[in-house]
Amino acid sequence: MDAVPTTTPFSLLAERWQPSAAVVKRAAFAALVMSVVIVVTGGAVRLTASGLGCTTWPRCTDESLTPTAEMGFHGVVEFTNRMLTYVLSAAVGWAILAARCHRPRRRGLTKLGWAQFWLVMSNAVLGGITVLTGLNPYTVALHLIAAMALVWVATLMWERSKEGDGPARPLVAEPIKRLSYVLVGVIGLLVAAGTLVTGAGHHPGTPKDNKMVPRIPLDYDRLAQAHADLAFVSIGLAVAVIFVFAAVKAPPAARARSRELLIGLLLQGVIGFVQYFTDVPELLVGLHMLGATLVWIAALRIPLALRTREDTPTPTEAPAARAPQAAAV
Repeated sequence: MDAVPTTTPFSLLAERWQPSAAVVKRAAFAALVMSVVIVVTGGAVRLTASGLGCTTWPRCTDESLTPTAEMGFHGVVEFTNRMLTYVLSAAVGWAILAARCHRPRRRGLTKLGWAQFWLVMSNAVLGGITVLTGLNPYTVALHLIAAMALVWVATLMWERSKEGDGPARPLVAEPIKRLSYVLVGVIGLLVAAGTLVTGAGHHPGTPKDNKMVPRIPLDYDRLAQAHADLAFVSIGLAVAVIFVFAAVKAPPAARARSRELLIGLLLQGVIGFVQYFTDVPELLVGLHMLGATLVWIAALRIPLALRTREDTPTPTEAPAARAPQAAAV
């Protein structure tokens, strides 16, 4: 006896709504855009000294879910960033539903969507811990790294939404693929080093006269120099990748993305040096955070351009292919 398929709210919705491939791509892209927005607005909370605009979590105060008039501008900024988490969750939810209801069902994309959901939830809790610990710089850094992990998965889902669901087929030799992984790893270290510079730097997230916010007990200038050194390594490696891709005639998309990464790194370097020698003004720091997110995305997209995935046959296609053999028997 055949097993009766389990009916779920998702399966019921899939019977009534089958989004096109274009809708799935737009949904995945919307989730990626919101993951970038949440990084930038989180930076705005710190740069406007609104990190403790809401004094507790999950409420804004012990008595109120929303900011009170006495909390002023800082309370509004912090609370707005919290509310944007719901917008992000809605975008991720749309991506999950679009992947689940598409025909044929995109199981791999659905899993990536759920991974984003759980990253959003865990990062919301981590944000609450950050507030409850008085903006401990280590939890602030971990909060940003978790947000970059969300960007990673969102980027993967967006790129996968433009491909088939068949097995990945490499378009270059294994050493070239490993080189792209090394590049991603170095860019990841560059971003992580930036969080340490932030933790020891000039913008703790509260007014400057607040001595209660701890900072990472490392020399700021040395951390900034280490960060700059990693930037030079990243730029050199990006240049090397461009030449290697040209020499082995890597796919045009991979070569274009490597050039985009180099441009992003150079712009980031200019912003970084200017902000360092101008006492890290808030606007430039915000631009640097946005640039770091875009550079991270650019690096992640390079290995994804070095392989391809074809569509797998749908269940209705497979019997048709076997039909001649059955007739012969």
